[in-house]
Formats: sequence, C-alpha cells, structure tokens
Amino acid sequence: MDALTLLGLASSVSLLAGWRMYLCVFATGLAMHFHWIALPQNMTSLAVLQNWWVIGASGTGLVAEFFADKVPWLDSFWDAVHTAIRPVGGALLSLAIIDPKDPTYQVAALLLGGTAALASHTAKASTRAVANVSPEPFTNLALSSTEDVSTASLAALVLSHPALGGVVALVLLVVAGFVLYWARKALKKLSALRDHITSKVSDALT
Repeated sequence: MDALTLLGLASSVSLLAGWRMYLCVFATGLAMHFHWIALPQNMTSLAVLQNWWVIGASGTGLVAEFFADKVPWLDSFWDAVHTAIRPVGGALLSLAIIDPKDPTYQVAALLLGGTAALASHTAKASTRAVANVSPEPFTNLALSSTEDVSTASLAALVLSHPALGGVVALVLLVVAGFVLYWARKALKKLSALRDHITSKVSDALT
C-alpha cells in the first residue's frame, strides 16, 4: 500500500475510534495479528496491539461499552470519561497503521488521528446529550445500535479494502460536521425552551 492509502486508512480508523475505540483496537489488533496490515518496524511497542491479552482486554472493553452506551445518561458519563482516551487511542491507531518509512506521514497520521477521533467523539457525545433530554429510551438505543453496526461494518470495510479508507474518512468527516452543527442548534433550542419555561414558572409564582 502507498503512503496516501495508508493515511486514508489511518484517518478512517481514527474517526471510527471516536465512536467505538475498543472495537477499533480489537479489530486493528486482529488485523495486525493475522497480517492484514503491516506492523511498523520502528514502532515495536505497538506490537502489543496484536497480543492476545490486549485483544482480549479490548474485547472486554468492547462488551462493557456496548452495554454502557445503551443506557441514557450513563452513555454521557461514559463519553465524558473517554474524552481524552478516544483521541489518544485514535492517534496511536494511526501510528500502528501508517508506513514507518516516511516520518512525515507518521507525524501527519498522529495529528490527524487524534484530531479525527476527537471530532467524531465530540459529535457522538453532543448527539447523546441532546437525545438524553428526551424521557423515552428508544432514541438513545437506536443511536447506539446504529453506531455499533456502522463502526463494525466500516472498520471491516476499510481493513479489508484499504483503498477505500480515504473515501470513508471524508464521508465520516462530513457526517461529523453535520451532526455537530445539528447538535449545536438543538442544544440552543433546548436552552431557550428551558429559559422560557423557567421564566413562566417564575412569573406564575410571583
């Protein structure tokens, strides 16, 4: 694979890590273990990703995240805890994938990976903050299930067809941007509605 293909693959996996980091670590570890992607020769510390203990640990985290992400408000707490973890994980996954022969691409992968994971994580967390305002649990469950299926499907797609990594990364960036814009508007409306209700209640009491 050429450097641009690897960079696209690294970016797409990092963006997916912002949704489901443990799933991406699990999938990447398996891909490295079975030589679907090459392990960087000068980043031997990242060989731990293909260790069965790490694969098992990420699999355990995957299961925990699967259930935590289905419970309203617990999912937002989980997202808050992972605000720093997911971008770091996305950056490290980029380094695990990128070609070690060109340090320029490694630096780009590190920066883009962390930024991409942060962007998708922020979009995810913002969406859940809006969904959790609703008293019914079905929106939250639908969003979480969609993220599960999308992350698993897209991770399998880009790992088996790395040439599509750049396209997937671009689509995910557009989706993240749209979601952030929508969530910002929704939160503004909810804030205005809350202020209006508070004002009405205050007027009624006085």
